[in-house]
This record gives sequence, C-alpha cells and structure tokens, in this order.
Amino acid sequence: MLNRYPLWKYLMVILVITISFLYAAPNLFGEDPALQVSGSRGTQVSSDILVKAQQSLTQAGIEVKSAALENDQLLIRFRNTDDQLRGKDLVTEALGDDYVTALNLAPSTPAWLEAIGAGPLKLGLDLRGGVHFLMEVDMAEALNRVQEQTVQDFRTELRQERLRYSGVLNRDGGTLVVFRDEATRDKAISHLRQRYPDLVFSTQNSGDSFGLLAVMSEQRLKEVKEYALQQNITIIRNRVNELGVAEPLVQRQGADRIVVQLPGIQDTARAKEILGATATLEFRLVDERADAAAAAAGRVPPGSELFTDRSGRAVVLQKRVILTGEHIVDANSGMDEFSRPQVNISLDAPGGSRMADFTKDNVGRAMATVFTEYKPGGEPGADGKPVLRKEQEVINVATIQSRLGRSFRITGIDSMAEAQNLALLLRAGALIAPIQIVEERTIGPSLGQQNVENGLMAMIYGLLAVVLFMSIYYRKFGLVANLALLANLVIIIGVMSMVPGATMTLPGIAGIVLTIGMSVDANVLIFERIREELRDGRSIQQAIHMGYEKAFGTITDANITTFITAIILFAVGTGPIKGFAVTLMIGILASMFTAIVGTRALVNLLWGGKRLKKLSI
Repeated sequence: MLNRYPLWKYLMVILVITISFLYAAPNLFGEDPALQVSGSRGTQVSSDILVKAQQSLTQAGIEVKSAALENDQLLIRFRNTDDQLRGKDLVTEALGDDYVTALNLAPSTPAWLEAIGAGPLKLGLDLRGGVHFLMEVDMAEALNRVQEQTVQDFRTELRQERLRYSGVLNRDGGTLVVFRDEATRDKAISHLRQRYPDLVFSTQNSGDSFGLLAVMSEQRLKEVKEYALQQNITIIRNRVNELGVAEPLVQRQGADRIVVQLPGIQDTARAKEILGATATLEFRLVDERADAAAAAAGRVPPGSELFTDRSGRAVVLQKRVILTGEHIVDANSGMDEFSRPQVNISLDAPGGSRMADFTKDNVGRAMATVFTEYKPGGEPGADGKPVLRKEQEVINVATIQSRLGRSFRITGIDSMAEAQNLALLLRAGALIAPIQIVEERTIGPSLGQQNVENGLMAMIYGLLAVVLFMSIYYRKFGLVANLALLANLVIIIGVMSMVPGATMTLPGIAGIVLTIGMSVDANVLIFERIREELRDGRSIQQAIHMGYEKAFGTITDANITTFITAIILFAVGTGPIKGFAVTLMIGILASMFTAIVGTRALVNLLWGGKRLKKLSI
C-alpha cells in the first residue's frame, strides 16, 4: 500500500492556506494615526474641504502621509501621533462647526490587498481601547409627548364630530376632556373609544362640569416605551456611523438603557458630544399675521412662539404642532417638474391621516420644519442626573400647495445639496425622547495595547511549548504537526478577518490559545495510533493509513462535542462570551482541517509514495 492523495486534495490544501494567508496578511501592516472629517447634519465633505484642510496643515509645517475622500468622509493620515494631535486643532479651527473632526487609527493595508477585500482583524474595546457609554432614554418625556399628541387628536376628533367641549388638557397621567353636559360627554366617550381602543376611558364629574379621563393601557405604555427605545437605538447607530468607528457596539440594556462601545476612538469628548445630543423634528404652521420684528423684541402673539432659522432670522410659528418626526418612515431628495430641488417624505398611516386632515384647510399657507436638540447643560439636577438644554431652530419653511397625505414634498429649498441634507436629517435625526449618558468608561490605547501584548505573549509561549514537545517526542512527524499548527493559526486569523462583524477580544485570544492545544491533540491521537499499528507488525504504509483511519472517529467525536458546546455558548452568551464562542468554533473547524487533511497531505507527500524501512515518529 502506498499512501497518496489525488492532486485536487493537494491543490485544495494549498488554496485554503493561501487564501487565509492573504486575508490574514493586513494584520502585519499596523495602523496610521489619522484624522477623520465628516459633515455634521448631513453637510457634504467636498474636495474643497480637502484642499482647505491640507492648506492649514501645510502652513503649520505638519507632514501629511496621505489625504483622501472616502465614503463622504475625509481621511488624513500622519507619520506620528504628535502631528495627529496638532493637526486636529488646526483642521477643526479651519473647517468650523459644520464639520466633525475626530482622531482615529486608520489601517495601513496595501492597496492590492484592499482591492481583494482584505482588511485587518477588528479588535474589540478591551484590545484596541476606546469608550463605553451607558445611555438612558427619558421615558417620562416620551410618554409626555404621546399625551400631548393625544390632546391635539382629541380636539380634532371632537370638532369634526361637532361635540362641544370646555377644555382638553393633560392631567392625572392621562388626557382630561371637560364638557358642559353629560349627554355630550357620553357621546364623546362612545366615539373616542372606537377611535382609540388602546386607551382606557373613565368619567370625572365636578359640579356642573362633566369630564372624561383617557389613560394609556398597560399594553400601550409598553409599546410607547419599546418604540422610543428602538428608535433611539437606530438613531444612535446612525450617529456612530458618522464617527466612522469600525465595529461599534450599540445594543439595549434593560427597559430604558442603551450600551454604546466605540473601539479605537481617541477623541472621547467629541464622541460624547455627538452621541449625547438628541434631536427631534416638528412640523408647525407659520404665524403669517405676526410681525417677526415685534416678536423678536418680545411681543409674541398669544398662541405663537418665536424661533430662529439657521441664518438667525426670526420666525414666528404657531404653538400647535401638526406632526412630529416620529411619523416619518422615509425621506429622499429629488427634483420637481420645474427642476427645483425638493424633499419627498413618506409618513406612516396615522401620520398621513393627521397631515391630510390638517392641510386640506391650509393650502397656500407656510409650514415650517423645526429641528430640536437636547444637549447636556453641565449642571446636574436634583436627582443628580445632568440637566438637558433644549435648542431649537427652523431648518425649512415651505408652502403647502395641496392637501397632503402619507406622501408629500417640501419645496422652497435653495439647492440640491440642501435638499439632500434635509432628507438625511429627516431620515436619521428624529428621536422619540431625549437621552443622557449615565455612565462613561474609557479604556486607553496603552491599556488595550498591553492586553494585546499579554495575549500575544501567552499565545507565543503556549505555541513554543507545544512546538518543542512535538518536535522532541514525535521527531519528523512532530515537525509536520507544528507546520499544521502554524497553518491553523493562519486560517483562524484569515477567517476572522474575512467574516463581517467578527471582532477579536481578549476572550477571543483565549479561544485561540485553547485551539492550539486542541489542534495538536488530534495529531497526538493519530501519531499514537500509527505507533500502535507499527508495534502490531504492520508495514509503514499500512500503519500510516490505519492510524489516520482509526483516529478519525475519535477526533471527530471530540471536536463535535466541543463544537456543540461553543454553539450553546454563542446562543445564550453575550458580548465577550459570544466572541470566545465564535473564535472557538472557527478554531475547531480549522484544526480539524489542518490536523486531518493538512498533515495527511504532507505525510503522504513526504513518505506516502516510498517504500520505507523506518519511520521517524
């Protein structure tokens, strides 16, 4: 018997190892200190901004390694971190508040590797350093906004049904409607109960007034809170994308909190500012009878409020809110029939109905879009939490040209760029409720680097011990096992670099170290089986063949049970546990391939085609 593999098996082993090496190779090239510039509120980063940033750096004598526009962001690479820190201040001052300048580390992967989609392994917060935020959604404000909207809805419904009421206001955790007679109150309850099945209605009488109180059912309360949390998570993800963070973590924690982890972020203050700011949108009618100059002087008409637009011009709007941004499901920019820029907006069903009812009687009037931000005020409140400061501005005033439904358009926009910015803002800027950062932890790059070095040293020491033992105890076959072990590491790193979303963490390194031991364990079983076959008097070729055949079942059983355990860890675990499980699963598959197929191919190539009298094992 001569142990030989068909050619395709050799080619398959070479192909797998070559591809894995190519995708693992970017990890050898390190990272460059860099500046990342992105536009705030959808502002476009153009080539003019690139030139302006480069000029500010050149005038200060700072050498730039490279500067390029990538994915609507400007990436400037430096030779060292000193230039990076000096450059940040200069670029921030040169570009102004319309652009976000953040420190970052950019992979220095060669272009030919990037061309095939190869990139460095993404490191987690514990290895790369970065920031961890725990954010809390203001659920009280979320519920308050829903109740305010309910007040307006009740007024509209009762007017349409010609049911006269004395007042509608928020009270006792619900919406109270007061009537002058009991019959009208009962008709209103009958009508509103059909329209709002998720509200619980009760009566409240006081003297000559007859009231109805509508409070949200438990199911409705749960839905409002859940929607507020999920919407805020979506917006936070959009803002994290603006920061250009690789492999960020944004996930819920409990009923009203969101965990945000940004690996590699050096400028924590800027990240905190961007993530901590919350924004909402409102549509209101412009009070066209009001004198803006008089209102700016303090004489604001009753029922109206004074706002300013982006240029600082006074705009007087009615207090009544037509619609909030929570009803917007899509927004995109385009051109109208006269080639003028416009923004096409799509609403959900309740929003479309509300907009149609309101605009049918207000065609030709001006409607404003108000952008509201809540920013930390700095001083903590009575409960110790930071007080949020409310900032509002009118971002657009357009004329209602016809009755609007679920889909309508905003015109009167100056440029296509403004239309694109507004569409982006409408899609990503609407938050249901303010959020605030209740916990912040920073892991410095030096600590992350120390974790990487410690993990690598543990891996190297373990690898050297295994290599030394296998070389001494199994001689030439031990060297084959060592080559398989190195190939195993290359495959693990290569696959981890290829898998989208895979992130290496400290537990992941533990998984690799564990895999090193499991990988040689399979070879130990094979080699010991070969020795037994030789002692039983079989020929060398028969011993090699029987050794691999008989050990295969044992190796497979052991790895399958471990693989099942890794699957369970992945299913029930979170964060680092999942990372450990993923690394372990990839390592098991890689070790089975290299220990069974890889070493068999090498053994067959070296000794399989020969008539040997002695085997070095």
